[in-house]
Amino acid sequence: MESVLASLETAALAQYLRGARWAYAAVNGAHILGIALLVGAIVPLDLKLLGFWPRVDRRDLARVLVPVSMAGLVLAACMGFLLFATRATEYADVTFFRIKLLFVFTGVSAAILLHLRHGYLLQDACARTLRAHALLSLVCWTGALACGRLIAFAGQ
Repeated sequence: MESVLASLETAALAQYLRGARWAYAAVNGAHILGIALLVGAIVPLDLKLLGFWPRVDRRDLARVLVPVSMAGLVLAACMGFLLFATRATEYADVTFFRIKLLFVFTGVSAAILLHLRHGYLLQDACARTLRAHALLSLVCWTGALACGRLIAFAGQ
C-alpha cells in the first residue's frame, strides 16, 4: 500500500499541484463546490424524508435534488482524489481522513441501496424506511464534513 501511495505522490499531476499555488487553489475550490452541491442537495431531501414540508411533493424534490447531489459527489470525489494525491502518504495516516472516508462510503452506499430498492424518486419506500435513511444520511454527511475539516488540524 505504501508503494501505491508513494506512486500517487510522484505522479506528474500531483507534483504539479504541489508546486502550482493557483492550480491547487482551483482544485480545492472545486472540491468545496462539489461538497456544497452534495450536502446542499442532500440536507433538504433528508429533511423532507423526516417529514418537513408535508405539502411539497417528495418526487418533485427528488427530481431536482438527486441529480444535483450526484453531480456534487462526482465533483467532490474527483477533486478530493487530486488533493489526496498531493500528500497521499501523509493523509492516509490521518485518523480523521479514514473516518471521513468511512462516512462518505456509508452515505453513498446507503443512498444507492435506497434508490435501487425503492426507485429513483423513492416512490416505493415506506415513511419509516425514509426516516431511517434520512437520519443515517444526515449523520454520514455531517460527520464527513466535520472530519474533513478536522484533517487540517490533525497532528498539531
